[in-house]
Amino acid sequence: MDAPDEEQERIAGSLRAAIARRAAFVREQHPEGVRKPPVELMWAELRSLYRGGHKVRFTGRRVQPAASPMPVMLLPGFGAHPKRMKPMADALSAAGHHVHQWGLGLNLGPNERNFSYLMRRVAVIARENWHPVALVGWSLGGLFAREIARREPHLVAKVITMGTPFSGDPRANNAWKAYQVVTGHSVDRPPIDCDFSAKPDVPTVALWSPRDGIIQPRAAAGWPHERDRAVAIRCSHLDFSSSPKVVAEVLRQLDIKE
Repeated sequence: MDAPDEEQERIAGSLRAAIARRAAFVREQHPEGVRKPPVELMWAELRSLYRGGHKVRFTGRRVQPAASPMPVMLLPGFGAHPKRMKPMADALSAAGHHVHQWGLGLNLGPNERNFSYLMRRVAVIARENWHPVALVGWSLGGLFAREIARREPHLVAKVITMGTPFSGDPRANNAWKAYQVVTGHSVDRPPIDCDFSAKPDVPTVALWSPRDGIIQPRAAAGWPHERDRAVAIRCSHLDFSSSPKVVAEVLRQLDIKE
């Protein structure tokens, strides 16, 4: 067998292994005793997505100037593009904050390369602004935010998570199977060395919703030793990206002096 044929067989073997691994993920059963949002809330999320109910535009209504404008990075949720957080970005900019996107496009999960890129990007933004960066992460984006802050607290002013499953069992949600199939790794074994439940050494605020159809509320609220504050907001999981009441709460939390 010549070299090109060997390379093709190697690639084919890797592809077969990846397919087999994902098929095994699909067959996994939800663990007994691990709670997840009820199916009716999950269907409500899907209906909202179908109707485009998550698409809320910033209307230009008056936003109070920020008490202390600062650089803010927005990190989208799993499977979401930064455009989904544009209403929040527009409102934060109108308040005087210096808003930065995460720079990675669609969020398809962590790996060593994209996480290292984010670490460098946060460092650059902090240096250019002469101020640590506030990280606002929706769902999976909040896990990125917490881990960056845990590793480099001097670069981060504050972490605000929105519907982020940082506490308890990583399967306490309705998305873990989809996550595993897309990323190719188990929720128990992420490809980066991390501890999402460990509270970063910076002010950490967890926004959570009792109406979340994707993430179990307790997983997103966490326990007192895992965050500084937990704030309940009645919204769907998809609404965390753009709901006016969520945006207003993020603005309020950014203004709080810790």
